[in-house]
Amino acid sequence: MSATILIIEDEPAILELLSINLQHAGYAVNTAQDTRQALAQIQSVLPDLILLDWMLPDQPGIRLAQQLRAAPRTREIPLIMLTARGTEQDKVDGLEAGADDYLTKPFSPRELLARIKSLLRRRAPQLTPDPIQAGDLRLDPNTRQVFGGQQALPMGPTEFRLLHFLMTHAQRVYSRGQLLDQVWGDHVFVEERTVDVHIRRLRKALSPARQDHTIQTVRGAGYRFSTTHTE
Repeated sequence: MSATILIIEDEPAILELLSINLQHAGYAVNTAQDTRQALAQIQSVLPDLILLDWMLPDQPGIRLAQQLRAAPRTREIPLIMLTARGTEQDKVDGLEAGADDYLTKPFSPRELLARIKSLLRRRAPQLTPDPIQAGDLRLDPNTRQVFGGQQALPMGPTEFRLLHFLMTHAQRVYSRGQLLDQVWGDHVFVEERTVDVHIRRLRKALSPARQDHTIQTVRGAGYRFSTTHTE
């Protein structure tokens, strides 16, 4: 599952360089050159990670970071601040405004890509290509295969994305609405009961290897992934 990165940068040369390097690394890229464009992009499609320049033409990027962290819809988006301001206090201010990481210009594309990969692994592991093993269940995002022990478990693309998300967030309970936002995307408008249909399909796909118990219903709350059997 390719991550979508929004670059908010007003210098065209830097914006183009970042876009090219990120696209070559396999990321989907959206761009904005000021706060107004950025908010319009975010309203249309919620990005998986934001690269935010401190010095924007209409308002400081640090103010936009505070705005994004204050809004329920955007507060969990991983955010890296890009800036030529490199004093210790600048870094403290950026991190306190809500940035997850802080990169001082000039920086190498390799370092940026490493920071992005590290941040996504911490904050959005379902967007990384790392294989996942939980008990006898193994999921490989690169080959898009799922195995229960040695048995291959074919499933549809939506069920695969649903399982991938739940496995990378094991033991956590997610409501139908949260799963719709995370797996389908917050810009896709479908009924919450759609989640129930795909949960049933996912359990059916896992049942030949007796792994259907890993998708658990938490009454009144939602669903979770756990290898522990429940009563």
